[in-house]
This record gives sequence, structure tokens and C-alpha cells, in this order.
Amino acid sequence: MKSRNRYADFSWFVLAYNIGVILWGAYVRATGSGAGCGAHWPLCNGEVIPAAPAVETMIEYTHRLMSGLSLVLVLALVVWAWRTKTPRRLQRLGAGLSLFFILTEALVGAGLVLFELVAHNDSLARAWWMMVHLINTLLLVAALTLNAWWSTFDAPVALRLKGRFAWPVILGLLGMLFLGASGAITALGDTLFPAGSLAEGIQQDFSSASHFLVRLRIYHPMIAVLAWAYWVGLVTLLKRSGAAAGHPSLYGFLYAVFTAQLAVGAANVILMAPVWMQLVHLLVTDLIWIGVVLISNAVLGVVDLAPGTLDKEVDYRANQKTKLVT
Repeated sequence: MKSRNRYADFSWFVLAYNIGVILWGAYVRATGSGAGCGAHWPLCNGEVIPAAPAVETMIEYTHRLMSGLSLVLVLALVVWAWRTKTPRRLQRLGAGLSLFFILTEALVGAGLVLFELVAHNDSLARAWWMMVHLINTLLLVAALTLNAWWSTFDAPVALRLKGRFAWPVILGLLGMLFLGASGAITALGDTLFPAGSLAEGIQQDFSSASHFLVRLRIYHPMIAVLAWAYWVGLVTLLKRSGAAAGHPSLYGFLYAVFTAQLAVGAANVILMAPVWMQLVHLLVTDLIWIGVVLISNAVLGVVDLAPGTLDKEVDYRANQKTKLVT
């Protein structure tokens, strides 16, 4: 039991550390430091340790060092999961998925550098690459989150895909990935084509003469509002039905981060996306993603409960539905 608890604690630490790596990666993009090591990977300007580096080089090099440590930590998760004598169900799968997505994350990052899709590059190829990068990042966070959650609580033994809320939850997850991809485009446009004022930014968004990255910025807030309304409604229905019984704190957490994101998103637009606000926006986005992944796990996962416990869960959900009717 002690070994299992230590593994769970370590899993949560690895998740938190990777959130930090993601935020620093956004800082690299927002400050235009992606080319700080030139078109070299994994070396930095052809050197293992850059000599007399510029500020941009240090920012990019720090991100590479942080990413390298992240890979080591995830490898430790995998080794620990396979060496433990009594692993929880799906613990090894969670660690394995984390390793897969952190490797693809490294490959995408290397591609950005080697193909010079960094700094002031405003091509369509970079836009697509950034969307892939963001989606892969979200999948990595999902894998790390599930690994930590499954190591702390009972992991599901099967997926519940025929329930009332199964496909609405799956649709919501896909919508969040699409929202993230649109956010990557918006962040790139804000970085490459900053506006001098809010009025100027709005004018650029609707001008046919503007770069396509600028014209696409207007769609992200619309998609975000739709996603917010969808998930708030879905979470409310899940709470009333008891479909995710067992972890009621998830509801409060999701309501809190949804509300926070509305305020942060509005402030990001009004303040014309300063770097620090972009980082806050991304942090809240990651927290929302963690929350919807966990609530989805609670809805879709069939837990291997002790004898008699399943009946209690069914009775609990039936009572919740009865209360709604009465």
C-alpha cells in the first residue's frame, strides 16, 4: 500500500511538472524565442551547452532541458509501474500512454525546429504544426492525469459506451480538442501580428487584407463560448443524474475553472494578449481539460467494485433520479 501511495504521489508530481513545461513552452512561443537554438536539434546552435547565449537562446535552451527532464520522469513512471508487484488496473496503460505522447511531443517539437517553423514564420505549415502540437499536448496531459487518477482511486475495467451520457461526453472531449487547436492558431496570430489597440485588433480581424492568422482569431472566442455552454450544461445534467457519483468535488472544480476562464478569456482580449495573460489563459485551459478528462473517466469507466458496492451505486443513482422526478 505504501509503495502504491508513493507511486500515486509521484504521478501527480509528474503531471504538475509537465504543466510547468507546457507553460514555459508557451512562453518560448510568445516571446519569439523558438529559434533561439537555430535550426539545430537536439543540439543548441551546434553545441551541447551554448557559449555566451543570447536571451532567446537561454529561453529555448531552458525549455529543452525541462522537456528532457520530463521525459526522464515519465520513463521513471513506466519503469515503476512495471516493477511494482501489485499494480492497480490500467496503471501500466496510463504510464505507457504517457510515454507514447511525450515521445510524439518531442518529435513534434523537433520538427518545429528542424523545419524552421518558429520565430517569425507565418506559414500555413506552421499553423497546422501548431495545432497538432497543441492536440498532442492535451493528449499527453490526459494520459498523465488518468495515470495519476487511476493510481489514486479505482481504475475502470471497461468503458460504458451505451449509456445516456456516453456519446455527449465523447463529443464534448472532441470539442475541447478542436477548441484547443483554434486556440493555438489564435495565440500564434497574437504573437506574430500584435495589435496596437483593441480597436485596431478588431479592425484587423475583419479586414480581408489581413493575414489569414489574423482573420482566424475571431473564431476562437466563438468556439470557446459554445464549448463553455455545452460543458456547463452537460456537467449540470451529470450532477443532477448522479452519472458521475463518487467524486462530487469534480463538479465544483469544473464550475470554478469554467467561470475563471470566461473572465481570463475576456481579459486576454481586452488587454490584447500580453505574455503573462496568455500563460494564465493556458494554465486555466489545462485545468479545464484535466477536469473534463476526469469527469469523463467517471462517466465512461466501469469500476471494478467490491461485492455489493455496485448495487449500492445503482441504488444511489436511482435515488438521485427519483428526487428529480419528485
